[in-house]
Amino acid sequence: MSAPSSTASAPAKASPRALSGLLPYLRPYRGRIGLAILFLVLAAGATLAFPLALRALIDQGLVATGADGSIDRGAQVLALRNHFFELFAVAAALGLFSAARFYTVSWLGERVTADIRNAVYAHVLRQSPEFFETTQTGEVLSRLTVDTTLVQTVVGSSLSMGLRNAVMGIGALGVLVWTNPVVMTQVFGVLLLIVLPSVWFGRRVRKLSRASQDRVADSSAIAAEVLNAIPVVQSYTAEARESARFDASTAAAFQTAVGRSKARSALVAFIIIATSGALLWGLYQGTQAVLQGTITAGHLGQTVVYVIILASATAVLGEVYGDVLRAAGASERLMELLATESPIKSAANPTPALITQAGSAIVFEDLNFNYPSRPLQPALGRFSLDVAPGETVALVGASGAGKSTVFQLLLRFYDPQSGRIRINGLDTRDMDLQDLRQHIGIVPQDAVMFSTSALENIRYGRPDATDAEVVAAAQSAFAHEFITALPEGYNTFLGERGVRLSGGQRQRVAIARAMLKNAPLLLLDEATSALDAESERMVQAALESAMRGRTTLVIAHRLATVQQADRIVVLEHGHIVEQGTHAALVAADGVYARLAALQFTV
Repeated sequence: MSAPSSTASAPAKASPRALSGLLPYLRPYRGRIGLAILFLVLAAGATLAFPLALRALIDQGLVATGADGSIDRGAQVLALRNHFFELFAVAAALGLFSAARFYTVSWLGERVTADIRNAVYAHVLRQSPEFFETTQTGEVLSRLTVDTTLVQTVVGSSLSMGLRNAVMGIGALGVLVWTNPVVMTQVFGVLLLIVLPSVWFGRRVRKLSRASQDRVADSSAIAAEVLNAIPVVQSYTAEARESARFDASTAAAFQTAVGRSKARSALVAFIIIATSGALLWGLYQGTQAVLQGTITAGHLGQTVVYVIILASATAVLGEVYGDVLRAAGASERLMELLATESPIKSAANPTPALITQAGSAIVFEDLNFNYPSRPLQPALGRFSLDVAPGETVALVGASGAGKSTVFQLLLRFYDPQSGRIRINGLDTRDMDLQDLRQHIGIVPQDAVMFSTSALENIRYGRPDATDAEVVAAAQSAFAHEFITALPEGYNTFLGERGVRLSGGQRQRVAIARAMLKNAPLLLLDEATSALDAESERMVQAALESAMRGRTTLVIAHRLATVQQADRIVVLEHGHIVEQGTHAALVAADGVYARLAALQFTV
């Protein structure tokens, strides 16, 4: 197994503007956003009111005097009490508004993240197999989990904190400039000089953040690939090798994350030190003004608190900016995934499928097809075949002859480079994809089981089927006996990928699923390959019953299973080389006769 290659390995160019891709997911919650902004402004306002109340406490509560200039202790106690009540009211307002902001913003972050995750998952499900030829499942899972979590951090926390601290910082700076215009104008000029190196640091952090997310996605891809192939890994005693490969991937992710953390730490340190230095210089000037008697002690106390608010707000904004940069990279990756367009789409104005339960005519007209991942290797060449309504046609040939490709084109997992497929005279590209596939039942060679009960695995073929219909389908596929022998019968959990069943049992469940769907077109891809001789005989009889009256295409390597087919089509290197009945092809002494001679005496 080769190392995964991230689809997002291009140089990172994400910027905070990449978060604009989240706007469509935020618009439905404009009311909540407005409420969050209101609580945010009120909380910031309460914080900014605190220094004013403190100044009043110092200048009026601690230095309350009578008419003759003497200290009036009674008035002083009363004034102190009132001012402390004012401070408590400010603190209570801050607590209530902050709690309301936190809840509203957290709800918004959870909701938007869930919407994005749902949108990405639904979009990926609609991609054609071509998408999964170049994108690993682990990469998609990383975007669904890691990237959406980063977005949630920003939408549900960091962005709110950033806006709140921006309001507080601007407010504190405004008051400081208003109350100390000369000194704070100089400080403000120094603060502007801090922005330029911060931008440079920010770009570095942004690039490393995107690279770090890509490396994490690589690790996820390796883990998903190996965990889905545990029996093979263990049978080849490759546990140590796979562990080493995963260790190397996580080490690369760790090193990239360390680089990102160093750059982000340097950014935060620079902002805090430079900003604090500038503000402390301004505070020093304020203390000199108190000593000179140009401002009061309360004024200085107010200035100190506003300086602390401004410094802390600036520090938080530095942290938030780092989070925003990481989320911007995550948002860009998610938007890239959502922007991926499947080449296989329903027609703009689809024609209703004319597929009847009595069987339908299928016409393959001069198909030429190369898989996108193998553009120079033809999978089918000038492939033409007419299948009559209700006819059973078997496709045989060596591996790689193009048999499965016929199925994939009929299901429109791909479209041919030239030629067309018609069902009852209608081009499949003019049909609605859902309509087309809803009328086709398939039993794949590798029977896919879902992590649910036997009942729900069979019902997957027709979600609205009753329990009785599910049992009837299982009986027809000769699956009822072994299912009822399971610990909880039809409600038995089959495990991930059906690990609690044997290969033959999984195949019979897949056959029952296709029978329950009861589609007029039936595709059988080595449907009995995992069955023992007795089970194969029983299931073959069930399949023959299911095929009666339906148009059926059968892929088979074991020729004994298709001797009764109405017609056998022999493929070689993507071309039809022979077709006819079993007896006629054996008598022709061609490719089919040689294949038959290898399997049984004719």
